[in-house]
Amino acid sequence: MTEPMIDLLEEVWTSTIDLGSSLTEDEWKRPTDLPGWTVQDNLSHIIGTELMMRGEPSPDATPVRTDHLHNPIGEVNEVWVESRRDRPGAEVLEEFRELAASRVAELRALTPAQLDEIGPTPVGMAPFRTFIAVRVMDSWAHEQDMRRAVARPGHLAGPVVEHSLDRVALAMPMVVGKRAGAPDGSSVVFVVEGEAGRVVPVVVDGRAAVVETAPDQPTVTLTMDVETYAALGFGRWDPDEALDAGRVTIEGDRDLGDAVVRGMNFMI
Repeated sequence: MTEPMIDLLEEVWTSTIDLGSSLTEDEWKRPTDLPGWTVQDNLSHIIGTELMMRGEPSPDATPVRTDHLHNPIGEVNEVWVESRRDRPGAEVLEEFRELAASRVAELRALTPAQLDEIGPTPVGMAPFRTFIAVRVMDSWAHEQDMRRAVARPGHLAGPVVEHSLDRVALAMPMVVGKRAGAPDGSSVVFVVEGEAGRVVPVVVDGRAAVVETAPDQPTVTLTMDVETYAALGFGRWDPDEALDAGRVTIEGDRDLGDAVVRGMNFMI
């Protein structure tokens, strides 16, 4: 039986490998929107996470820079990244190519019961299938980090993108209700433009929640493209810089709109 989440994981990894195959060594070493990380470091991070999930021990490496690390998870991730920094980008890509193939095979060998098994995930205790779903989103986020750094836009539509944006939408009630403090009876509508775009209406009725139909007169409407929606949700872009650059159009309550945009980052 085909497992959709594993199909999406294979798809995003294949897209990342295709991107990497076109890069020069100079491009592998370019900085990205993630402080302290190059294009190569983003791929090294994906490798490290998969090796950790496989149960392999952390490498013996001491990060040279630590000023961009803000929590224990970041410190653990950095060890895997640091251990690959002195390698050529093409070598790291080849490691990923082999690892991606073996990990997909391992995941496809899991039984439905194993995929349904409850355990710790980045979003709390949930089925292992949910962990894979988060890996799809995270892998796509890092693919986009790499693409922006080397000016190779792409993979902004399709099943992986739709899945990833769905997961961004799941966090928007928290952003609207808790971070922005939207009052009861208010509403915030995200209009995401592009092939994978969507309308995400969040209404506060006791608590904030995504609803199926946008109100006729929302308190605020935020319009942005797919790239901006994802980059703000993943914490890749400074919200004020995005606003100043006109990446977000705010209609309605400007103060609430500003507060929502500034609170959109939900990533650890």
